[in-house]
Amino acid sequence: MNNTPRLRTVLVDDEVLARLALRQALASHPEVEIVGECGNAAEAMQAVRVLRPDLLFLDIQMPGIDGFELLHELTPDRLPLVVFATAFAEHALRAFDAMALDYVLKPIEQARFDQAMARVNQHWQGLHATTGTAGEPAPTHGYVQRLSVRHGEHIRVLAVDDIDWIRADGNYLHIHVGPERYLHRDTLRHLLLQLDPARFLRIHRGTLVNLARIREVHPLFKGGAEIVLHDGTRLDLSRRFRAGARSVLGLP
Repeated sequence: MNNTPRLRTVLVDDEVLARLALRQALASHPEVEIVGECGNAAEAMQAVRVLRPDLLFLDIQMPGIDGFELLHELTPDRLPLVVFATAFAEHALRAFDAMALDYVLKPIEQARFDQAMARVNQHWQGLHATTGTAGEPAPTHGYVQRLSVRHGEHIRVLAVDDIDWIRADGNYLHIHVGPERYLHRDTLRHLLLQLDPARFLRIHRGTLVNLARIREVHPLFKGGAEIVLHDGTRLDLSRRFRAGARSVLGLP
């Protein structure tokens, strides 16, 4: 039996007919519970604070604050999953850079909408699988396989498997891929929801490492350790995260 809770969802669009179209498209998805509708970003910010939805269907171009600015205004611990629903295809790359799970064009085509919902459901089930049986790895298909990050005037699409390690710096992340380092606007807490815990290990309050990149582990005094990556990078494994790393890395 599937014990995954229903997706509590808010629809955000300044056009009433657009919100109606979303409701109609969601009619065949009983896993979704629509808990609110908003006509602008100000209403949406209030709805997120009060209703704490799991998912937003979000328009981009709205009066006043647009959809991208709305996401930047929300605190990281209150960021729901996001699917953009918009009439403008040119915003697609920026939508994925904003960590949206998917992007559907208006007028909505049911088949394409169902594809987006399949991605949402896989991700949602993956998140809840991580809180199930202790030690049981979550299915990898529920997590992102690529990250879009700014690189100068362009957007670089990184394969998650290519990432060596990540370090948090406030509301930004330093993503290390070989000799390259990318600055990405996001929090570690939010990114942890996106990445497969069977592939990435948190070794410090602000550090994630790709398990496939670990070459050696050097135990240190007082319960800590030093992790050495394939390229010689040395990272601290703090005492706080030693227990979580023990079973994964086979530490004594």
